[in-house]
Amino acid sequence: MKQLNLKFSSGATAFYLDTGFSHLKKIVNQKTCILLTDENVFKAHRQRFKGWNVIVLKSGEAYKIQPTIDTLVAQLIEMEADRSTTLVGVGGGVVTDITGYLAAVYMRGLKFGFVPTSILGLVDASIGGKNGIDVGDYKNMVGAIRQPNFILHDMAFLNSLPKEEWINGFAEIIKHACIKDAKLFTELERNALSQYQQKQKAISDLVQKNALIKINIVKRDEFESNERRLLNFGHTLGHALETQYELQHGQAVSIGMAFACYVSEKLCGFKDTERVEQLLSQYHLPVAAAFDKQRVFNILKMDKKRERTQMNFVLLNKIGKAVVFPISLVQLEKLLNNWN
Repeated sequence: MKQLNLKFSSGATAFYLDTGFSHLKKIVNQKTCILLTDENVFKAHRQRFKGWNVIVLKSGEAYKIQPTIDTLVAQLIEMEADRSTTLVGVGGGVVTDITGYLAAVYMRGLKFGFVPTSILGLVDASIGGKNGIDVGDYKNMVGAIRQPNFILHDMAFLNSLPKEEWINGFAEIIKHACIKDAKLFTELERNALSQYQQKQKAISDLVQKNALIKINIVKRDEFESNERRLLNFGHTLGHALETQYELQHGQAVSIGMAFACYVSEKLCGFKDTERVEQLLSQYHLPVAAAFDKQRVFNILKMDKKRERTQMNFVLLNKIGKAVVFPISLVQLEKLLNNWN
């Protein structure tokens, strides 16, 4: 077990990397702890939840909305949850988002932690304190930045993860390589998804490497005033596509990264679009899609990264080196219309 303790403005987070789920009993008081998970994780790992207070959520992004939070608040009241209660999200990105947001608003703030069970959750969604819900077509429009008290990685949960969820998570791993780590990009080029699925040490090492990339960025820029913006590579178009076309997060972000590479070519002289697209395809991720560009742009322009008439867009100078580039909405719309 590897443990890291990081201090943030709103408190500290303990990271338990490559640890067993049983260690959770040493971190929290089982009697005053409530686990939140989804029906898929609960069904696959029912035995592990025995002896815990558990709330089982419906699976999917469609339930990451305010009515779900309202129902959960009512359940917490019924369970007599108070300020000594700790909430723990055991699941993928939807579960951790809901848990973190619920912990921020119930009784004005409860302690909370995460046990991410998907690749996406392990390397991205659980890290950094961003917790939110969707409002209509607008993804993560309402939420809070509040750091969890702990994050525990138990890689055994990946044994029940469907292949499409492995693919989903690798979009964020490729994103990290594109913006911060050219060596990681080369490592991914040399390997294949099947190798990471079959070799426990390979996926453990890869998850830790990617978790540390995000941890270090968040540690330096907790509230996204500078470097943390780079983590949005591929997400501006990606989020708009995800909500409009019911794509998985990784699929949408992959298409968003392909578009960002195209914009990088036009505005930064980026020369490796083909290499990025090849890597995405190698991990079974899409690099193009037919969509209503006007409809998607109308959602895209309401992205949280917009500042009045321009968007702070993440582009690549080269693989491993990203930059935030302000683009006028007029120019961005023109680029989108001319793409593909």
